[in-house]
Amino acid sequence: MAFRVEITAAAQIEADEILIWLKSQQAGETGLRWYRALYDAIDSLSSLPLRCPVAPEKSLFSEEIRQLLYGRKPHQYRILFTIQDETVLIVHIRHSRRLPAAS
Repeated sequence: MAFRVEITAAAQIEADEILIWLKSQQAGETGLRWYRALYDAIDSLSSLPLRCPVAPEKSLFSEEIRQLLYGRKPHQYRILFTIQDETVLIVHIRHSRRLPAAS
């Protein structure tokens, strides 16, 4: 079964902020490849999203929240999402060193 993947406005802003930071660090083409691969990782959730573990924030959300880890430490990000029927909804994209997200 293929799921539709949607990104909330908040998660899109978080992704855009990552790109702005990469540009400020003169990451160049490497940073752009990393950013495009972030979206490839998000798109991968259209297949088997239940492969991802429940996130530590599970008690802060009314629905089950899961996470997909993207990147390598120390530059690892957590893609937080819920599954609603046939849709995977991306709710946050956070650096793995940040405190857990609030709903």
